[in-house]
Amino acid sequence: MTKHPELLERGEHTWSDDSIRMILTPGRTAKSLYFYTQEVGYFKTKYPYFSERENLDSFLIIYTISGQGILEYEGQHHTVSKGDCFLIHCEKHHLYRTIKGSEWEFLWIHFNGNNALGYYHECMKDDFRIIHCQDQFFWERTLWRIIALYQKKNLTTEAVVSSLICSMLTELIVETSTNSADTFLIPDYIKEIAKDIDRNFRSELSLAFFEEKYHRSRYHILKQFKKYMGTTINEYIITTRISYAKELLKYSSLSVNDIAFEAGFHNVTHFINLFKARENITPHAYRKAWRD
Repeated sequence: MTKHPELLERGEHTWSDDSIRMILTPGRTAKSLYFYTQEVGYFKTKYPYFSERENLDSFLIIYTISGQGILEYEGQHHTVSKGDCFLIHCEKHHLYRTIKGSEWEFLWIHFNGNNALGYYHECMKDDFRIIHCQDQFFWERTLWRIIALYQKKNLTTEAVVSSLICSMLTELIVETSTNSADTFLIPDYIKEIAKDIDRNFRSELSLAFFEEKYHRSRYHILKQFKKYMGTTINEYIITTRISYAKELLKYSSLSVNDIAFEAGFHNVTHFINLFKARENITPHAYRKAWRD
């Protein structure tokens, strides 16, 4: 029998009388199908408010309305202020607290679901950080709406809330990708490399070719391309070739062998394996499903 790690949970609950804390029990459908809410609320706290946990099977989003708080997570201390938001995995040790001499007002939601861990990893792929939200109205409106939905719960509440949680997670992924000024300043040579691939993906595109054309080392090109494009050069080439192969499978009468070579793959078995790994279906089955 597997022994689960012991839950750590302690805190100092110094919040205002108009604070809201809703502890919820999701239905079977919600637990098996949706993102589901475990707790949700609004806190207006003052020092010495804090909450410390570890080994809790939950994910937590906190959005700061006003004041300041401190988050200790993954060995680092972060200050959070108005308009800041963060997502944490509550199985990891964490502590958040109100700064001495300050108040901290925030909206929060504990949630889980079959895809929650995947979304968390996508948000954390460039390491954990506090997100300063571009659309602060979206965060307040969405979290308040979730609270209101549970205050007047009906048959559709869990499905609607699941959609709202998904919207927040998607917004976090977008914010994580665009919060850095670097993202908006993609170097011209990186754009040109992507254009080279888009135009010439059927040809042999070696790192030596890009080194010579753009006068930069292959190691620098690999690192910078991944940083700004979110994928490796090799994967970008493969994805572009497969997208073209899908077009030929749909609209041409060429054989799978011919399509592989037309798309730039020089080994049919390799093409089939790459296609299946990304589409979860063989090229032949993809063509048949599309035409049927």
